[in-house]
Amino acid sequence: MSDFRLVNPEGWECDLQSVYSAYIGYFQLHNVPWYDRTWGQFFETFEQFLGFSWPVITVTDSWTGRAHIVTRLTTVGAFIKMIKTRFGETLPTPDNVLKVSPFETAQRHLRNVADWATYKKLYTTLPAVALTAFKARVRAGERKAIRELWDKHDKTFLAIDFEWSERNPSTFLEWGYAAVRCGHLEAVGAWPPVPETNYRKGHYIIGEYVDKIVNKHCPTHPWQYAFGDSQVISKTKLPQIVQSVISSLVSPDTETTANTLVLVGHGVSADIQRLEETRIKIPHNVLIIDTAAFERTLFNSGARGPMHDPKTGKLRTQGSTLSLGGLLHSLGLDPPCALHNAGNDAFLCLLALQKLLDPDNTHMPEIDMRKLRKPKPVGMVGVPAQPMQLLGLPTMGDAGRPRSAYLSSGGRAVDGLPDEMGLVRKLSAYGSVLAPGTVGSLKDDKEKERWVNRVRSVQGIRSMTK
Repeated sequence: MSDFRLVNPEGWECDLQSVYSAYIGYFQLHNVPWYDRTWGQFFETFEQFLGFSWPVITVTDSWTGRAHIVTRLTTVGAFIKMIKTRFGETLPTPDNVLKVSPFETAQRHLRNVADWATYKKLYTTLPAVALTAFKARVRAGERKAIRELWDKHDKTFLAIDFEWSERNPSTFLEWGYAAVRCGHLEAVGAWPPVPETNYRKGHYIIGEYVDKIVNKHCPTHPWQYAFGDSQVISKTKLPQIVQSVISSLVSPDTETTANTLVLVGHGVSADIQRLEETRIKIPHNVLIIDTAAFERTLFNSGARGPMHDPKTGKLRTQGSTLSLGGLLHSLGLDPPCALHNAGNDAFLCLLALQKLLDPDNTHMPEIDMRKLRKPKPVGMVGVPAQPMQLLGLPTMGDAGRPRSAYLSSGGRAVDGLPDEMGLVRKLSAYGSVLAPGTVGSLKDDKEKERWVNRVRSVQGIRSMTK
């Protein structure tokens, strides 16, 4: 540990192996018989070249995102000086060494590489170095990194939002989410995503606090969820529900590969803190996008052009951050529903991200304003209401129509359009989506009778709770 040193990455820009490669190329180009020289022993193999004992650090290139083992140009000069001192010949400084512009700004661990075993061991750490830098680039809102994520069509983007008490941040009032599984949609040719049908979404209200705790400075609107049905739950069930949603979308944790799950939020740091407080497990390789930081980066780079404050009419200044409502307004997506509803905020945050990345194919969904009413929790007295979709039962939709357990929470499905799984659903004569594997309408008498009985059983449960 006495040899442990930290150095600033500035000036460490020469890829070490490219220094050796550049010399071999120079000898070939200028017909230098290095193999006959007394100093030729240093160029027989890369391992022999390492025998000089090179001071190195690991960094990632700020443009390509690739990780490198780099040394300084002054160290190359020291190598040339050693050849001159020991063998009396002067080597030139190669002009085609791969130069790296380090992304990292914090101090890096300095190591000395003098043999192949040490170099190989250090080389195996490069994927982890690249992943760490990529996570930081995405979190900072770097345009190129986030564009790369979206264009691969293989990630799952999960937008989340908590609403909590102004007096006690550990008192959660609501939680909402919206997710788009790009890999599934790409596999079935349903690209780009259609928010109405391809977003998986949900909104949960904490029953113990609803209509009892009201924020004064930033009021919430728990009963104004516009994209589906709200579910009233016990506060003790929220961590379990949040964890199940994340677990259904996440891939295994590794040190070298990014997770398939990408968390999204507007001012996401506070929501991440809420997850940590509730001990929700999130793999370390999960990428995090802050739509506020992403939009700010786009604006600062000039990608969004000049902008005016709609209230004051003044030009927007560099480095300023838009609220979620301001972001939606700037994108021409004026929300027809209340913000500071956790479900609405999560859905609109994901919609805003898609609009920033694919403006031509992203539109605000139509909202049925009749849905904006208080739902009645389903369940026995004293028992927290359970999502009926999880029980495999239909739920009651608009005007008392039965909704299939296979219908996403965002209202009635559109006949012939793919859902969030990318599957095309067919509507039955009863206004519900048929279960997977069935086609046509429910003409079979036995199947029709079984379907009707299931609906009646739900109506019976509802009557018991009134």
